[in-house]
Formats: sequence, C-alpha cells, structure tokens
Amino acid sequence: MKLTSYLQWQKLQHPLLNDHQTEIWLRYAPGNNPDISGNKILKLKYQLEQALQQKSQGLLTFGGAFSNHLVAAAAVAAENKLQSVGIVRGEEVDLNNPTLALCRSYGMQLIRVSRAFYRTRHQQETLQQLSEQFPGYLHIPEGGTCEAAVQGVSELDMCTTPAGPASLLICAVGSGGTVAGLIRGSKTTPVVGIAVVQDQSLPEKIRAFLPADRNWPEWQLIQALHQPRYGRFDPQLWQFCQSFADQDVQLEPVYTGKALYSVFELIKAGIIPKGSRLSFFHTGGLQGLKGLAYRGLIPTTDPGQ
Repeated sequence: MKLTSYLQWQKLQHPLLNDHQTEIWLRYAPGNNPDISGNKILKLKYQLEQALQQKSQGLLTFGGAFSNHLVAAAAVAAENKLQSVGIVRGEEVDLNNPTLALCRSYGMQLIRVSRAFYRTRHQQETLQQLSEQFPGYLHIPEGGTCEAAVQGVSELDMCTTPAGPASLLICAVGSGGTVAGLIRGSKTTPVVGIAVVQDQSLPEKIRAFLPADRNWPEWQLIQALHQPRYGRFDPQLWQFCQSFADQDVQLEPVYTGKALYSVFELIKAGIIPKGSRLSFFHTGGLQGLKGLAYRGLIPTTDPGQ
C-alpha cells in the first residue's frame, strides 16, 4: 500500500505572502479515501503493517467523541478486512454524531467509558483487561502516536518543495508524534510545531522520540497565537480558514487552520523573516467539519458540509 504517494504539494497565494516575499508550500493528502488523510496515513502505516504480519484479528484504539484518529483507524481496518474497536471517552457521548456514525459505518465497535476509566488507558492493568476482552487485537495509542507512527512520518520528505529547499518545516501539534517525525526526517532544516493544545508536557513527549545519541535539527514548539485552548475558535479564525476556499484548500479551525493562522501572524510580526520558503504539513482532519456543523459551531451551508 503506497500511502505516501497520495501526498501532494500546493503553493498558497495571499497578499501578505507577496508583501513579505514569503512562500508557503502546503503538503496534503487528498488520498483515495479522505477519511485516511494527512498525518493519519503515515502514523498508521507501520502499525497496520504490524497487525497484518501478526495476523491480528483487529485494531483497538482510543479517542474522543470527534476524534479524527478513530475514523482513520476504523477506515484502515475496514479496508484491510480487520475488525476494529474504539474506546470512546465519556459515558454521555452521542454515538450518532457524524464522526462516530462514520466509525460505525466502517464496522467499528464503539465502547463508551467514563472519563476516569479513560485516564487509565496507558496503565498496564487497563491494557491487560482490554487484551483479555479483545484477544488478538493490536492496541494503538490515542492519536496513533508511538514509535511506529513517528517512523512513518519521518519518511515523508518535507524539506524539498517543488520550488526547492524549504527554510522551515511547520505543522500543528496535538500529541507530538507528527512534529517528532518531521524532526527525525529533517537533516538540517529547522522545524516549528504549533501547539493547538495546552499541554506543558508536550516538549518532553516530543523529546522522548528523539534519541540523545544523534544531533537533531533545531526545533521549537510555539503555542497557537489565537484561541490557544484545544477545540476553541472564533469567527475570525473560521473566516481565515474559509479564505482559502477559492484555492481549493479546505481547512478546519481545530488543527491545521489554527496552526496556519499562527504562521501568518509570525510572518506579519517579522518573526519569520522575509524571503522564507515554508513547508507546511496539512495534517487532515477535515471530517471534523461535519462534527462542528453538527454542534452548531459552524454553518451547515458552508462548502464541504
């Protein structure tokens, strides 16, 4: 399965970029299946390979009510004739929301658990309990982030754009696996991660995937500059996301849109110098737009809904 062949480049057009003589090259994954897009293609690549080699019965993973990862795991499992189980955070979760309905359409069995139980998802006792309940299933961490996921992302060449070498690699950061992969895949090009969650442990989580026996390229983690709390956005940020529709670029305001907005603010402030060529990884998550519309957070009449 040639997952990385789906990844394509697009140069963004914007007056601010012209004024600052700056290029932004967006790399994204339209894919044969849009539900397995962006970083999910790469993060699940080796975990799927492991499941198939071990002749696993299915995939078992974790996520919230509107998790992009749950959808991708369900779709990957279905495409490879594997069963799938999703442990969903919150006993009150609506299983009919667009995200979970999509998971169910791929045959994923969804199990709602209390938030207290969900917090134990990394503990050996909980994992053993799930192994006994679902023998033969490969366990995939929340968000898919693990060594195999970082390896998959590291194989993506983000350093060489169609116009030449990038001066900076950028992506949104949630669990830290994608930016760790970009760092590992870069020989010398600096990397900036835009954190869309407020998690003080993120730098430590990223460093855990960067062995100390190698000199890594310079990297930095920056908190999103507008609406930094996870899942929060306002009309200004949503309007920014929509402003690229005429370039056939779809953005959601939780991950990629929020990170790209921060990049524009950094360019405007002169923190990213004029003449830069930026390589920006669109991590996908567009299925989340339907969930936002379902909750009344964006209009249902917008394109893509």
